[in-house]
Amino acid sequence: MSEDTLAQTIKAAMKAAMKAKDKDRLSTIRLILSEFKRIEVDERIEVDDARALAVLDKMVKQRRDSAEQYANAGRQKLADQENAEIAVIQEFLPTQLTAAELDRLIDEAIAASGASGMAAMGAVMGQLKPQVQGRADVGAVSKLVKQRLGAG
Repeated sequence: MSEDTLAQTIKAAMKAAMKAKDKDRLSTIRLILSEFKRIEVDERIEVDDARALAVLDKMVKQRRDSAEQYANAGRQKLADQENAEIAVIQEFLPTQLTAAELDRLIDEAIAASGASGMAAMGAVMGQLKPQVQGRADVGAVSKLVKQRLGAG
């Protein structure tokens, strides 16, 4: 997979899903590819792996929010559908960071930026975001950094 881009990997997965006649998986993969295509057309760029990760990360976040809202509204079938889409999208994301790995990255970013207090939040997140993109919920990481900087 070293030479394949993330987009190529996803296109290959789409072909496999077509052959397997896996309609649910196929529809989710098509959503991913259509989002890549929209970006390519709107911004006239080729979606690279870093941008693809950001898009996938955003799609997972949107679906988590939707699933939570559906569950709170008693619409479990729709929440389950969102969760199924999350599972498919996450297959294309890197392995999620463990809590220990995340703590270490936050400590390193705080030390590297010389952060002390909430004023340095932007600098710390600026360093962390490329490292955690697609590997952790950036919103959750932000909350952890706030706790550290608030306590520090």
